[in-house]
Amino acid sequence: MGAVPVEWDADMAVTALYSAHFRSLVRLAVLLVRDIATAEEVVQDAFVAIHGAWRRLRDPDKALAYLRQSVVNRSRSVLRHRAVVEKYAPKGLPDAPSAENGAIGELERSAVIEALRALPTRQREALVLRYYGDLSEAEIAHAMGISKGAVKSHTARGMAALRSVLEKMS
Repeated sequence: MGAVPVEWDADMAVTALYSAHFRSLVRLAVLLVRDIATAEEVVQDAFVAIHGAWRRLRDPDKALAYLRQSVVNRSRSVLRHRAVVEKYAPKGLPDAPSAENGAIGELERSAVIEALRALPTRQREALVLRYYGDLSEAEIAHAMGISKGAVKSHTARGMAALRSVLEKMS
């Protein structure tokens, strides 16, 4: 009777992770997908996935790293889906501003955010994870599924491009 069922372990662990890291993961996703509602959905899906995979997790201490990687991968999927939808969207329909546009409008006013948007996806991801997520190169490499050397390269190129764009804006 002393053993706690695995399901309860997953429930308690994921609840604790959710309480401690939901907001920071949503902020990460917002910077990647540029949409608060979609970012929240991406993070929710990541938490659902980790709950379902809890028993298969080799090292529960690395659950936060798993969540970050899941958020990055799911954000990439969202961006790929958007690209396909935009490619085949009917032309000429009038655009009506949505409620999300008003909320994100505040973020878009920042020169840094605009400069980040101009970067290639991998450079943007590396910079967001490094300077916003405050992750180490090893954690970034794990989250992005690339080597530490590639992280260094993407980060250096991204910083150089950001400097260039921001200098032109001022």
